[in-house]
Amino acid sequence: MSHRHVHHDHGGRARGHGLAPGRAFAIGVVLNTAFVVVEAGVGFFANSLALIADAAHNLSDVLGLLLAWGAASLAQRAPSTRFTYGLRASTIMAALANAVLLLVACGGIAWEAIGRFSAPAHTSGILMVWVATAGVVINAATAALFLRDRTRDLNIRGAYLHMVADAAVSLGVVLAGAAILATGWAWLDPVVSLVIVAAILYGTWGLLRDSLALSMQAVPNGVEPMAVRAHLAALPGVAEVHDLHIWAMSTTENALTAHLVMPAGHPGDAFLNALCRNLAERFGIHHATVQIEVGDTAERCELEPEHRV
Repeated sequence: MSHRHVHHDHGGRARGHGLAPGRAFAIGVVLNTAFVVVEAGVGFFANSLALIADAAHNLSDVLGLLLAWGAASLAQRAPSTRFTYGLRASTIMAALANAVLLLVACGGIAWEAIGRFSAPAHTSGILMVWVATAGVVINAATAALFLRDRTRDLNIRGAYLHMVADAAVSLGVVLAGAAILATGWAWLDPVVSLVIVAAILYGTWGLLRDSLALSMQAVPNGVEPMAVRAHLAALPGVAEVHDLHIWAMSTTENALTAHLVMPAGHPGDAFLNALCRNLAERFGIHHATVQIEVGDTAERCELEPEHRV
């Protein structure tokens, strides 16, 4: 059996003259954590459920930033004799826990919002407008930190999109506050709260689904297993591919194991090195373990049948 590991930088160094991703994450976390505290406090003072809901949404994205930052850091951790893949899988566990906590928070906000329809509470529209406007500015500024590197790193792209979405939600609270100032309709506050809950649920459902699938060692999104199988089967000298498994070691790194039947015998280390590079470049599979077999009919591989694991 032959093994090659291809490791890629997931965000530890700056590119060109851009801000180093680690520093961008740190600034983003500090800015958004401070804003969450202020927004939640003003939300309680102004009796605005929309501000509290938006603060909860921003808190979820602080956790998302921490998760992405942690994934970039954990990807650099060396494996140990007990944790042979390092601590990469902890990022998947954190994503799953984050999704569950968000669902619980959404339930609480929705319950309170529905109750306010029958007993509308006075809301300070001017405070809603000013605080949410600050949210638009802070979220847009945080998104700008990740603008340069969003196309080369999946974690950074996710952080960028989260911040852009946050800016849009905060803009919705600004509009709700302005509408309350203009009309005095207090019921707009719970309506906007439910809209924010719906937006959070929309994003959280995908996070829950993907993190649960990854925790069950499903093939990661963006990797087409049949295309990988076809690629392996088309390699020179390969007569058959079996026992193919593809899974996520973390939220940023994918792994593969496969048996290749090559009747002519072992193709050499250059073949394996080229194969690992191709898997990384074409399919985003960073850790490939390949076993070469010659297909001796007297000694067939016990893992050859598709139903065997």
